[in-house]
Amino acid sequence: MSDIEVYTLEQVPGHKVSKVIGIVRGNSVRTRHVGKDILAGLRNLVGGEVIEYTKLMAESREQAIDRMCDEARMLGANAVVGVRFETSMIASMAAELLAFGTAVVMEKE
Repeated sequence: MSDIEVYTLEQVPGHKVSKVIGIVRGNSVRTRHVGKDILAGLRNLVGGEVIEYTKLMAESREQAIDRMCDEARMLGANAVVGVRFETSMIASMAAELLAFGTAVVMEKE
């Protein structure tokens, strides 16, 4: 479990920011697996969720968050606020997931 609290909120109720450290980010670039692409293609014929890609994106998101928290920890933060996610295609078979936010030192009021 991470010692860094992660919030999409800019201000966390019951807490105050005592120090703003700055932007932190973490990313993950993943490629698709050919075997899973075949399963996804077959699933596309009948419709429904493409669980192979859902799992891939979930793993990418967790890795990006972990990397963002590692950077925040190295800078002396105990929280990251205003967290956002962005995705982009790097190549036809690769996608990047980026997590970013503001590293802060936060304490309870």
